[in-house]
Amino acid sequence: MKYIPTIGIECHVQLATKTKLFSEVDNDARGKEPNSCVSPVDYALPGMLPRLNGEAVRFAIRAGHAMNCVINPKSRFDRKHYFYPDSPKGYQITQFFHPIIGEGFVELPNGTKIRIEHAHLEGDAGKLTHFSNYSLVDLNRVDTPLIEIVSMPDIHSAADARDYCKELWRLMTFAKVSYGDLYNGNMRFDVNVSIAPEGSDKLGTRTETKNLNSFRSIERAVEYEIKRQTKLLEAGETIRQETRGWNDATGESTPQRSKEEAKDYRYMPEPDLPPLNLSEEFINAALENFPLMPSDYRAKFTGIIPADTLEVLLDHANLVEKLAELSSPSAIKRIANLFASVLLAEENFSLLNDDLPSATQLNDLAEMLDKNELSSTGGKEVFIKFFDPEMHFKATREIAKELGVVQENDLGALEAIVDAVLAKPETQKAQEDYKNGEQKVIGFLVGQVMKESHGKANPSAVQEILRKKLA
Repeated sequence: MKYIPTIGIECHVQLATKTKLFSEVDNDARGKEPNSCVSPVDYALPGMLPRLNGEAVRFAIRAGHAMNCVINPKSRFDRKHYFYPDSPKGYQITQFFHPIIGEGFVELPNGTKIRIEHAHLEGDAGKLTHFSNYSLVDLNRVDTPLIEIVSMPDIHSAADARDYCKELWRLMTFAKVSYGDLYNGNMRFDVNVSIAPEGSDKLGTRTETKNLNSFRSIERAVEYEIKRQTKLLEAGETIRQETRGWNDATGESTPQRSKEEAKDYRYMPEPDLPPLNLSEEFINAALENFPLMPSDYRAKFTGIIPADTLEVLLDHANLVEKLAELSSPSAIKRIANLFASVLLAEENFSLLNDDLPSATQLNDLAEMLDKNELSSTGGKEVFIKFFDPEMHFKATREIAKELGVVQENDLGALEAIVDAVLAKPETQKAQEDYKNGEQKVIGFLVGQVMKESHGKANPSAVQEILRKKLA
């Protein structure tokens, strides 16, 4: 029997605010001592009341807009009750009944649209680090501001699950609402998978694989779960609704606990926070200077940058933003190729940062390449030199001259060098071979001219002059 998978994904996005969602404590605890970024509000000490971070609300509005979602002017917070050692309050402040972000969609690069059911604001839990016979609790992450994005069950393959998560990550980083640091958990994905016989009008029993933080892991976890569930059904067994944990090293998931339903959390309105009532002016102000999204760049660069190259560059918002500053399609195409083939190459990846070359430097480099004033190799040398702090403010031509890579295009000067080479005894046999039909010896003669010019001659122009003289 053929089974059709149905996949829904919940994504937790940590918002890049300076402080936490309900207290004035540093929101960025990377590299800091455990339990050093906490306050009495985070500890839920008696008498401590939460105060909502207005910047988190503005970021949520921008995140919703990036996903083509409705922004709900009226929303409110609720308490989700459960006990975990890393959750001192014994409940989580979230939005269950009336979330700030309503329906929307995310369009994948292949044109598939994945509907968004809603997204809500909430405070995160802490972090447990497990050892062989004990666990340690770090509350630095308690009440860091999150939006939880809930997709509709519109995904039906592991590849689309991966692409949806990657596009969601791009949207959040392009909108600058999250750092998008997957390694440090800025975005975490919970993947719900069920399978049902082809043609069935009912979905199968779903499982949820928690806290995936790489696109490859998402794809592998979905593939594994589809195979696992298929094997169980074909053996006549039933699927248990449960939460599972993913082990990236083994490529397998293991059961963690039975899956809770909303009723298990005993949701109730949060009594310590008033409802949100956002004016149209507040929402519009939050969306001022909204940046271009990946779909905008795809439309902008269609016919200029190959689609596969552009998809690589769209993993780096600062690169496509820089391309949009360039003056011509020719310059965009040239520099896009250098970004993709040189800057993002493994040996040069460490050069990538927010301090990119100026648009003037890049435009001038593209122009010199177009005019054959630089060879492709020389162009790469100049491009890499842009990222040297001492060269950052130098003109492109000045850098090229210092590197000695500016090509000689003066036809008179080149002709004189060619004549000198052709007069040398060691080139006579090659000249005779060429006249007798050995076309490949032209490469040897071009090399001799390049050597004589100390690498500064334009090879194309040299070859043209050689062919005319040897004719």
